[in-house]
Amino acid sequence: MTPGTKPLVAGNWKMNGLRSSLDTLKTIASGAAAFVGKTDVLVCPPATLLREATSLCSGTVLRIGAQDCHSLPSGAHTGEISAAMVADCGATFVMVGHSERRDFQNETDAMVRAKAVAAHGAGLVAIVCVGETGAERQSGETLNVLKRQLARSVPDGAAAANTVVAYEPVWAIGTGLTPTTDDIREAHAFMRAELVSRFGGAGANMRILYGGSVKASNAAELMAIDNVDGALVGGASLKAEDFLAIAAIYETL
Repeated sequence: MTPGTKPLVAGNWKMNGLRSSLDTLKTIASGAAAFVGKTDVLVCPPATLLREATSLCSGTVLRIGAQDCHSLPSGAHTGEISAAMVADCGATFVMVGHSERRDFQNETDAMVRAKAVAAHGAGLVAIVCVGETGAERQSGETLNVLKRQLARSVPDGAAAANTVVAYEPVWAIGTGLTPTTDDIREAHAFMRAELVSRFGGAGANMRILYGGSVKASNAAELMAIDNVDGALVGGASLKAEDFLAIAAIYETL
């Protein structure tokens, strides 16, 4: 964890969750009250639940975010959701550049950057996701990939208040596999240096999350690594007990 930086534990529900899942959000919101002042807790449900989720969590410490946004404020883009629409629902965060979108929707660094700019323009905090594939790791390209993605995906207006970086090794997402602590330490230290080089003090304070098969059983080890300022949690965030157990780790560090 970076000294003086408030950690963020974020849950990405992906394409999971119906209205009945709002009961899980209620439980998370109730449990998150124990971490106020110590840890920020965020859930990114599917877009169909955004408005109800923000209404449900109004007055609680649980923050609600979206899983994606379009780079334009409006227009003929059937099925898309703009950053302004996300903000209009009451959400305060939005993820951009998740590896599943980079892969399945062929999103480029330039597209991710444009979405982050749109998020900032709508007053949202952009969670910019970066990470290497298994093939890139095997060929020793991890740091080169991170350097390129940070340079091309994070916009010039990024600051600690409006941008979070999430490192998600693509090969570790949903596989049960995680890099070694030394691998994560190296990657996060490298990203911190890149952010400081470009943004100065803002880069020093920008939160860098780790994502990729984070669960209650390994969270303590992962969250204790230098420059790991929280977690981006996938499957484990769908169960309130598991997700809250991860967020509770910072009570003991």
